[in-house]
Amino acid sequence: MTRVAAIDCGTNSIRLLVADNNGKSLADVAREMRIVRLGQGVDATGAFVPEAIERTRVALVEYAEIIRKTGATAVRMVATSATRDASNREDFFSMVREVLGKVIPGAEAEVITGDEEARLSFAGAVGELDSAAGPFLVVDLGGGSTELVLGDAKGVKAAFSANIGCVRLTERFLHSDPPTADEINGAREYAREKLAEAFEEVSIGDASSWVGVAGTMTTIAAIAKELPEYDADAVHLSRVPFSELFEVCEDLIGMTHTQRSALGPMHPGRVDVIGGGAIVCSVLAEEFERRGAVSSLTVSEHDILDGIAMSIKI
Repeated sequence: MTRVAAIDCGTNSIRLLVADNNGKSLADVAREMRIVRLGQGVDATGAFVPEAIERTRVALVEYAEIIRKTGATAVRMVATSATRDASNREDFFSMVREVLGKVIPGAEAEVITGDEEARLSFAGAVGELDSAAGPFLVVDLGGGSTELVLGDAKGVKAAFSANIGCVRLTERFLHSDPPTADEINGAREYAREKLAEAFEEVSIGDASSWVGVAGTMTTIAAIAKELPEYDADAVHLSRVPFSELFEVCEDLIGMTHTQRSALGPMHPGRVDVIGGGAIVCSVLAEEFERRGAVSSLTVSEHDILDGIAMSIKI
C-alpha cells in the first residue's frame, strides 16, 4: 500500500487527492478543490496573467502542506487545457517546482495531451460502475476543454478532446448579465460546431450510458436533486433524466449572477461560468436524444483525479 498524491490543475480549478493505492483500488485520505481560474484570459491572449499564477500558487502551497502532513510519498501533478495553450507556461512550471519540490524533491507539473486527459478521466469515472451498463460515454466538461471517451470494461475504444469548456465559452460569448439571446445563440452554435468534431471521432450512438464528471456536471445534478447545499455523497452516481437536465440547463443559462449565487449547491467560483457549461451539457444531451440510445445523465464524483492517482507507479 502506497500513499500517493494526485493534483489536477485545470482551466478553472485545481484539485488534490491523497489516497492509499494498493495497485488495484484507492482509499481516499483527503480531497480538496480550489477555484483559481488559471486560464483567465488565455483563450484571448494565449498567456497566463500573473494574478492567475499567484492564485494557483497560494492553493498549491496549501496542498503541499496537506501532502506533507498526510505522508504521501509519491505525487503526480498534471496540467490540462489552459497550460497547453499558454505561451508563458514556464512561469507556471517554475512556480510548481519551487512549491512542490519542498515536500517531494523533483516534483513538477506535466502537461498532458487531450487524449491522455480523456483516458485518465475514463479510468477514474467508470471504476465503480457495473460493466453491464456499458459501453460508457464519459464526458469531462472542464473550463477550457471537453473530453469525450467511449469505452467498456475492456478499455477505451475512442477518445477526443474538444477545444471548448465553460470558461472558454463564457469569455468568448456570454458577456452580459444575464446573457442576451444573441449571446446564447452564438455560444450554442459554437458549442455545436466544436462538439460535431468530437462526434465524428467518438460514436456516441454506441454508448449505453452517459457518465458526466467535473464541476459543471456535478453542480447541475445537485440542482436537479434540489439539494439545499452541495453534497458529494448525494450527487455521486445520481441520475438526471433529460427532461430535468434540459430544464436545469436552460434556467442556469438565463439566470443573472445574483440568481445563480443564491442556489445552495453553487460554488462561488462557478457562478460566472456555469451558464457556458450548461450550454455544452445541453448540446450533448440534444445529440444523445437525437440518437435515442440514452435518456439520462449519470454523474460521478470520481474522474481524472482518480485516474491520475491510479496511474502513479507504486
